[in-house]
Order: sequence, then C-alpha cells, then structure tokens
Amino acid sequence: MITRDEALKLLKTYNKEPFHILHGLTVEGVMRWYARELGYGDREEYWGQVGLLHDIDFELYPEEHCKKAPELLRQGGVEEDMIYSICSHGYGICVDLEPKEEMEKVLFAADELTGLIGAAALMRPSKSVMDMEVKSLKKKFKDKKFAAGCSRDVITQGAEMLGWSLEELFEKTILAMRSCEEQVNREMESNQQ
Repeated sequence: MITRDEALKLLKTYNKEPFHILHGLTVEGVMRWYARELGYGDREEYWGQVGLLHDIDFELYPEEHCKKAPELLRQGGVEEDMIYSICSHGYGICVDLEPKEEMEKVLFAADELTGLIGAAALMRPSKSVMDMEVKSLKKKFKDKKFAAGCSRDVITQGAEMLGWSLEELFEKTILAMRSCEEQVNREMESNQQ
C-alpha cells in the first residue's frame, strides 16, 4: 500500500483547487473515524486513503468521474482493491461498481453528506461542525435548494445500504467531521503557505 504522504501527493497532482483538497482531507478524516468507530481500527490507514483519493479525477475529468480514476491511481502505485473501493462510490451515478464492503458503503453514504454538512457549517456563525445539531442538518437536508449539488437520493441510498436511519448517518457523520475538523484546517493552512 502506498503511504499517506504518497497518497496526498497523488491527490495534489490532479487537484489544485483548495475546495477539492479540503474535500479529500475531510473525507479522509471521516473515513478514519468510521474505521475506528465500526471496529476496523487496524484498517484505518486504508479507509483514510480511500477517502483521501476518492475524487482524484473529479477536478480535471468531471465528465469521466470514477472512469478516469483507475488510470490515475494505477500510475500512482495504488493497488487494485483500493481502486475498486474508490471507484465504487460512484455506483449508479457514473459507474456500475457496487459498494460491497462496509467501508465502501460508508464512503458512498458519507461522501455526499460531508458536502451537505460542510455547506451547512459555513452558514453557521461559528463556521464549524463543532456546534452543529442533527435537527438543523435535517432542515437543510429537506431544503432541496440548499447545497443542491449534494444528492439527497445518494445519501438516502447510502443509509439504506448500511442499514441505518438517516438520523443515525447524520449523527455519526457530524461526529466524524468534528473529529477531524481541526486537523483538516491546520493542513489546509499549511498547504496555502
């Protein structure tokens, strides 16, 4: 398996926009939290790298999302099982690779949701998830005009794949984002220097 530093360098090879790097770092942190929370602590590094690299092709190849990724990932030395895990988050949207492992289902569900939570956090006076409550996220989720690019159908389908209620997925993902918010902000600040 490639190292975390190699994975971050690979992400930055194809992603220059701070938003895309921020999203990759956030999903990495969320996936690491979920690995620990769900009893996969020994696989935390793997889960994290899948999260970090999941949108590797999105900035340069948005029309070929999850289709161009295998080529870029192979060039970066990423193993085939990780490539499948990464690409399966586009299931039913841009690829037919179904999430099979619990980790892949978490990525499918949490990816879109981190975008919605991130947008909701920016609307808060604190600009943070630290004081976000599930009930305020539920209101944003129901408002289809808010963060319209975040698919409510994908989030709902992801919760169903995991056998969780939407509320449970919301609560866990808010906690996951709280766990990494400070680290992600520090890393973004150091990237801009």
